[in-house]
Amino acid sequence: MRYIAVFDHFLRRDHRDQITRTAEKLGISVTFCTTVDDLPEGERARYEALYGNPAPEILHLFPNLKWVCVSSAGVDRYVDDAIYPNPGVVLSNSTGSYGVTISEHILMMALMLLRQMPVFQAAAREHVWHGPLPTRSIYGSSITMLGTGDIGTAFARRAKALGAACVTGVRRSVKAADPSFDRIITFEGLNEVLPGTDILVSALPHTAETVGVISRERMALLPEGAILINVGRGTAVDQEALMDNLRSGHLAGAALDVMVPEPLPADHPMWSTPNLLLTPHISGNMSLGHTCDVDVDLFCEDLERFAHGLPLLRAVDRKRGY
Repeated sequence: MRYIAVFDHFLRRDHRDQITRTAEKLGISVTFCTTVDDLPEGERARYEALYGNPAPEILHLFPNLKWVCVSSAGVDRYVDDAIYPNPGVVLSNSTGSYGVTISEHILMMALMLLRQMPVFQAAAREHVWHGPLPTRSIYGSSITMLGTGDIGTAFARRAKALGAACVTGVRRSVKAADPSFDRIITFEGLNEVLPGTDILVSALPHTAETVGVISRERMALLPEGAILINVGRGTAVDQEALMDNLRSGHLAGAALDVMVPEPLPADHPMWSTPNLLLTPHISGNMSLGHTCDVDVDLFCEDLERFAHGLPLLRAVDRKRGY
C-alpha cells in the first residue's frame, strides 16, 4: 500500500470522495488532514505525496516524500530546495484551475476603472448624487497581457468577446499561443507596445526575471489615461512609481490584487491613493466552486500518472519558479 496526505482546507465531501475513489483504484491510501499535527510523527515516513497548501516548513518532516502538489497556481513559497527532505521531490501546481475566476476578476476591475467607479463610490460614501462622467470601454481598446498561460488566455478570450481591438500577449518566447491573442511578443519588445496600450494586465509569477518588470520607466511609456491591473505577484510592480503616476493623473486608474507586503499595513499610503482599487489577494483562492472542482480534477489526473511512474502534467521547475 502507498500513502498520500491531503491538506484539506477547501474540499467538499464530493471532492474527498473523488480523491479517495481515484486513489483506491491505484492502490493508494489517502489521509485527509488540516495540519501536520494530524499526522502522527511515527507515521510520516510512509507518505510519498502531499496535496493542498502544506506549510513549506513542514515538508522536511516527510523523509520519503516524492511529490508535492500545491492547490495554487503560484509556487514561490515552494521553490527553495532547502525545504525538501531530498532533491528528488517533484513539485507541481494547479495551473488550469484559476482561469475562470481570475479572468472575471480582471474584467470586473477593468470595467470599474473604465467606467469611473472609484469616483462614484467616493461620492456615494459622502451621500453625493454625482453627475455623469466620461467613460471608456473594453470595446475598441488595446490590451497588453503579461503572461499568456491559463489566466492570461482566459482573460484574452473574454476581452476579445467584448470587442477589444487588439490583445498583445507578452511571454518569454514567441511560440504559438491561443488565437484570442492578436500577437505574441517577448519582454524584449514590451517597451515598443506600451505607448499604444490602454489596459496593461500582469498575471506573472514571482521569479528573478519578473521582479520590477512594471517599472517607473515603463509606466512613463504608457499613454496618459492608461490603466494597470496586477493579479500575478506584487513584486512585478514598482508601487512607489504607481502611486506617483496615479496622483499625477498620468494613469487613470489601477487595480492590485497582489502587493508588497501582504497583508498591506493599515497605514500604507496605497490605501488612500486616488483611483486605486485594492483587493486582498482574493481573485483566485477557492472561493469559486468551479475552481475547486477543476483543481481536484487536475490533481486526480496527475495522481494517476504519479502512480504509474509517468511525468506529471503540471510539474514545476523549481529553479525557474514555474
